[in-house]
Amino acid sequence: MPQGAVGTGLLYLWYSKNMATVQKRKGSETRELILGFAESAVLEKGFAATSIDELIAAVGITKSGFFYHFKDKSDLAKALLRRYLDAEDAILDDLFGRADELNEDPLHGFLVGLKMLAELLADLPATHPGCLVAAYCYQDRLFDQSVRDMNREGVLSWRARFRKRLDDIAERYPPTVDINLDDMADMVSSLVDGGIILSKAVRDKGILPGQVMLYREFVKMVFATR
Repeated sequence: MPQGAVGTGLLYLWYSKNMATVQKRKGSETRELILGFAESAVLEKGFAATSIDELIAAVGITKSGFFYHFKDKSDLAKALLRRYLDAEDAILDDLFGRADELNEDPLHGFLVGLKMLAELLADLPATHPGCLVAAYCYQDRLFDQSVRDMNREGVLSWRARFRKRLDDIAERYPPTVDINLDDMADMVSSLVDGGIILSKAVRDKGILPGQVMLYREFVKMVFATR
């Protein structure tokens, strides 16, 4: 797989497991290659600075080949974000699903899932390259309302995902402090994006998994069993 098609951290594992399926049809392969190179470029220098010409050169297709898959750059932006959100959901579903299979207790299952997430992030070959959701937020004016809405839905889906888990835990283990569970669910997004920035700034790939493990300790304190 070309280097530019590797994608971001969590997506790397998705590609490792699913690229064989993606490559069954040449058309699907070309589309995925375009999206892979586009994602790498957007995370490196932003959407505005990523040109169609550089993408077709990287993939080795003609401009008409690009427009066969995407009607314009806005269409590429939507497909890129949809692909990112879907793959991210699939990875988190798989990771926390496996943790749930090992534990009937919602607190213990969540703690195991967080540890598995930290281990996954620690196994990345370098610092996490970035978050496409955050990148789109930073360049919000470049996108139409449909892309903005999709990005918002992506953020809220993380809140809903982790709020559901926190509700299940709180039902069995009432919080030891007065805390807003929506805010606690949003902390996952905050610490992941913040951890990416910190790790890239100081070139230390251990910061991001360290932040996940710190959140894990916070969860243990909030729902400490008596």
